[in-house]
Amino acid sequence: MEATIVSDTAKHYPVLLKEVISVISPQHGGTFIDCTFGQGGYAKEILKYKDTKVIGLDRDKDSQIIADKIYNKFPDRFLFKNIKFSKLNNLKLSNENIKGIIFDLGYSFTQMKDPKKGLSFNHIGNLNMQLGYNNFSASDVINQLDEKNLYKIFKYFGDEKEAKFISKNIVRERAIKKINTEDLVKIIENTKRKKNFKTHSATKVFQALRIFVNKEVSELIFGLINSAKILKKDGILAVVSFHSLEDKIIKYFFKNLTESKSFSRYEPKTEQRKFYFKMPSKKPIVPSEKELKDNPSSRSAKLRYLIKKDNIYKIETDIIDQFHELLEIENLSFKL
Repeated sequence: MEATIVSDTAKHYPVLLKEVISVISPQHGGTFIDCTFGQGGYAKEILKYKDTKVIGLDRDKDSQIIADKIYNKFPDRFLFKNIKFSKLNNLKLSNENIKGIIFDLGYSFTQMKDPKKGLSFNHIGNLNMQLGYNNFSASDVINQLDEKNLYKIFKYFGDEKEAKFISKNIVRERAIKKINTEDLVKIIENTKRKKNFKTHSATKVFQALRIFVNKEVSELIFGLINSAKILKKDGILAVVSFHSLEDKIIKYFFKNLTESKSFSRYEPKTEQRKFYFKMPSKKPIVPSEKELKDNPSSRSAKLRYLIKKDNIYKIETDIIDQFHELLEIENLSFKL
């Protein structure tokens, strides 16, 4: 199927662009991996510095159109791969001086406006939400998983307080007919007892479905682990997140690589673990007032970053154990 770009008068803004560039310092050269290439905002900015190379990754094949334009301009300094970023360790990078790896975990304006992708509750028709390399759609989830499993997805991936009642009503309605986007929005709106006029009633359920359909929890966890492995000494891992679940995972991983766990003074002392990363600031970088004014959708963005102190490949982390319950919810997809 041919890739398409959706035109609109609104514009896609690379979030925290100046802050990301300041953190990764491309003026010193090196190879940078843009794990969420999208519309190419970060890649274009990095390539303004002559001693840089950029490897762009994106699971969404529609990004190829933008990538081709950048490649035509920088054939010796730009490479695009249509893969999931969790697979970045499969790239042949042994000769590359990886100085920075960037993740922008938000959806682009183009993706949200594309009716074929069906990411938004503002669209009509079939539920989809597949960004690439998927085995099932949001329609499969809504119309096939049982009430208990729908509840888990909405509760733990969307923090939806009324997940139980929404799940119950979905199962009841789908016994009558197959549920599409408009039906789901209507079910959620009719179920919600407390209305939040600042946020659409369907926001959290649709967030949960996007996370589940695209397996974003495991994608993020393995993307972080593999990024930390392939970075070179003094390389920087920079991640922009947009909701609390993402930030919780990133915050834990960064802390896990830079801090010792507290232990009781009554326990026998063990050999002190050596840390190969440093976190310059525990507090995330957030958008400026100007950016919030220019791009209100950046309001929830948080930038966190790590610096690698040595050239080591083995990474010691218990992040998989820490978030095993979320990974088990992702595995409900095997029922589809």
